[in-house]
Amino acid sequence: MSTPPIAVRRFGWQPQPYRPIWQAMKTFTSERGPEDADALWLLNHEPVFTQGRNGRAEHILMPGDIEVVPIDRGGQVTYHGPGQIMAYVMVDLVRLGIGIRSLVSALENTMIATLAGYAITAYARRDAPGVYVDGAKIGSIGLRVSRSKSYHGLALNVDMDLEPFSRIDPCGYHGLTMTQIRDLGGPSDLDQVASDLSAHLGRELGIDASSSPDPAADLIG
Repeated sequence: MSTPPIAVRRFGWQPQPYRPIWQAMKTFTSERGPEDADALWLLNHEPVFTQGRNGRAEHILMPGDIEVVPIDRGGQVTYHGPGQIMAYVMVDLVRLGIGIRSLVSALENTMIATLAGYAITAYARRDAPGVYVDGAKIGSIGLRVSRSKSYHGLALNVDMDLEPFSRIDPCGYHGLTMTQIRDLGGPSDLDQVASDLSAHLGRELGIDASSSPDPAADLIG
């Protein structure tokens, strides 16, 4: 049986505005057919706070000049910015034979395995999705599933300014400390981390995550 393909698109590391990428994910998910390949988009964003469907206003403490965008994923508020890898995972859960909880676990395990390759010991928490190192959060997960198709994905802190996290209660947890790969002795090269992340994601989901043409590329202006 052949390995299901996934179309991987790397946007480069010029920070991308949030709203056009979000709209493109929604368009791709709503318009894709049963035979269309899954998609993985790798990028980083211009500074933005995103507030999930379960978000509460009191967790946004002092956003200052950074825009707050209410969005359709689950979860609370988080920060995205330059130096943080976003892996947007648009997969057909039925075709992969998995449920939402399994996808969350796969994304967590992907980050844990990637960090282990840099001698960083990380772990997941059942009560608070994401990935942690010594009590500090290094990777976040937020998903939306529509008609058994996922979008959004994971955010892994690599080499970024962590200060904006102090302007919110990250993921709804007051005083939660954030950390990143560079500060833990790992690489700061986004290309390297993105490549390692893609390889581990492919193994976790049993898909071919080698780069291939992305049919959704023309959805983004």
